[in-house]
Formats: sequence, structure tokens, C-alpha cells
Amino acid sequence: MKKVTAVGLLIQNIVEDQTIKAKSMSEWVMVFEKVKEMEKQQIIDAFENGEDNIDSDGCSIDRNGAEQYYNQTYKSE
Repeated sequence: MKKVTAVGLLIQNIVEDQTIKAKSMSEWVMVFEKVKEMEKQQIIDAFENGEDNIDSDGCSIDRNGAEQYYNQTYKSE
């Protein structure tokens, strides 16, 4: 089974909305929240699986560093 990406999930929902059943605003909010969480996890996974997880001081960056990177780069709260 092929893994669905966050963008793929969003596209699936847009197509469904146009061809099968129109979503309510609350359903779209739930879709966007799920897609945002998937995207966050994909970014963290990519960061953790990268070959060079070393910061400028030569220290290894762990999951907390990946989450911090995500929050600093993508979180607007």
C-alpha cells in the first residue's frame, strides 16, 4: 500500500468534495488540521532520517531539535 502524503490527502479531499459529497466548514477544518499534523510529522521524519543532523557546534540534533526546527520554521502561533 502506498503511503499518502499530507498534500496527497488534501488533494483526495478536494476531489471528493467536488465529485462525491461537499464538505461542511467544520469538516474542512478537521481535514486541514489532519493535513497540518501529517505535514509536521513528515518534516520531523525527514529531518531525523537525514544524513547530516549536526548543528553548527558539531552536536547531534535529536527529535527535540527536529520539533524545535519545525516550530521555529512553520508555526505561526
